[in-house]
Amino acid sequence: MTYPLKPATPAALGFRDRPLADLVAMIGRHVADGTYPGCQIALARHGKLALFKTFGDAKREPKPVKAKPDTLWLLYSNTKVITCSALWLLAERGYFGFTDAVADYIPGFGRNGKSGVSILQLITHQGGFPNAEVPPEAWADHDKLREVVCNYTLEWSPGSKVLYHGLSAHWVAAVLIEAVTGRDFREFIRTEILKPLGLEDDIHLGLSKGAQARAAVMHDPAGPDGRHPARHPENSPIWWEAGVPGGGGYGTARGMVAFYQMLLGEGTLGKTTVFGKRTIQYALRNFTGDRIDEYMGMPMHRGLGPHRRGLTPTVRGLGAFGHPDAFGHGGVGSSYCWGDPESGVSFSYVTNCRIPDPWHSWRLDRISNFVHASIE
Repeated sequence: MTYPLKPATPAALGFRDRPLADLVAMIGRHVADGTYPGCQIALARHGKLALFKTFGDAKREPKPVKAKPDTLWLLYSNTKVITCSALWLLAERGYFGFTDAVADYIPGFGRNGKSGVSILQLITHQGGFPNAEVPPEAWADHDKLREVVCNYTLEWSPGSKVLYHGLSAHWVAAVLIEAVTGRDFREFIRTEILKPLGLEDDIHLGLSKGAQARAAVMHDPAGPDGRHPARHPENSPIWWEAGVPGGGGYGTARGMVAFYQMLLGEGTLGKTTVFGKRTIQYALRNFTGDRIDEYMGMPMHRGLGPHRRGLTPTVRGLGAFGHPDAFGHGGVGSSYCWGDPESGVSFSYVTNCRIPDPWHSWRLDRISNFVHASIE
């Protein structure tokens, strides 16, 4: 199946030229100055692709290799939205309800006081085990993975806090998908969601040997010598193949911008409908209100995967200018993808360098604001 969005000019889709030129110029400066090796952006509206541009290098060692349109970029926690979409589909098909206990479907998960953790709490970062870890030897071993997540211990009472669960909760989500379907979670997402949308070549959870050659190397910021060291384990076959459900997906910017066009279409992309519109409306609700996420230090207005812009002064990644109903997610120190229901615009920004705050949040606000300012 071919890529689902037809190209159109930004002007034809109602974008102002100057803010988009400023956006491209800023990213060009970042790459030229050596702030990060490479980047890709995509912009879409009303089911059409307005802008798709690749910058810089996919890898630097042993010699620079230019990024290409089909380069796959590590999505980090943008992956969470893709993983959660499988839960939306399973709930729509009647496998469970989001207020059900996880332990109702994963025998043994109720150990260590977790019997009351609901699926909704799990994926809105209220589960109570933000620092639980899954060792690499369990990533591809389904039985061991189930045992590891069942043995998680609580750090606080489920539902009593909102505190970002970096990887722990979405490993549980992966086990839940497998428990109710009897299928590998990566295969389920690929065949039931990505392939019908025409995005199986642009978004991956678990890279095949062939796709691994397209993966951009993930780097750390440049050191005193100006070189960007490669990160580990993110640049290893065990990581590429694992499809870590909370942070190990890979994709192109055009793939992610199309996925968000599907969300803006309330489950439909082009002529393909994967979710009912009420399902998407439910998934995009704000389930945590203005409660502070104690990891982020601000309200995150969590939905069942994406978070919303809301009306609070501070915001992560979506831009200060963003409409209150805008929603999206980011990848640690590297990326953000979002959609705006008011305008029908989706945007994706992915890079191959993990840069800490405060600079990371500073640049995301400027980049997203350029896009918001371009919308007519």
